[in-house]
Amino acid sequence: MSGLTRDLVEKCKGKLIHAKTDLLNRVRESRQDLHNADDNKGGDEGDQTLRALAEAEFLSMHERLRKQLMEIESALGRIEKGLYGICEETEEIIEPDRLLAIPWTRLSIEGAEIRESLGKKYAR
Repeated sequence: MSGLTRDLVEKCKGKLIHAKTDLLNRVRESRQDLHNADDNKGGDEGDQTLRALAEAEFLSMHERLRKQLMEIESALGRIEKGLYGICEETEEIIEPDRLLAIPWTRLSIEGAEIRESLGKKYAR
């Protein structure tokens, strides 16, 4: 499997599944909190403003969590296809320490530096 040890891939898979479970629990809890806040309708303009701010914060957080969940699902898919641990930029094996730290990563350190420099180049 992509030149990585089976043990490393299994450790990363376990971390990915744990991260996925954690994300789904966070989404569920935040939805419950928002729903509980909606139960207290009414109040003055200040209360309504605070509810609107809480809803906007929830939506922003929910979007971040959704994107991270998509990255985790993508990494799990790469494991199933035998493509896990290959940098999308350099097509080299991603450093094992990097995979253990960020198991959903798509880029090696070198690949991330390349993407960052390209981003700066085209951001001008």
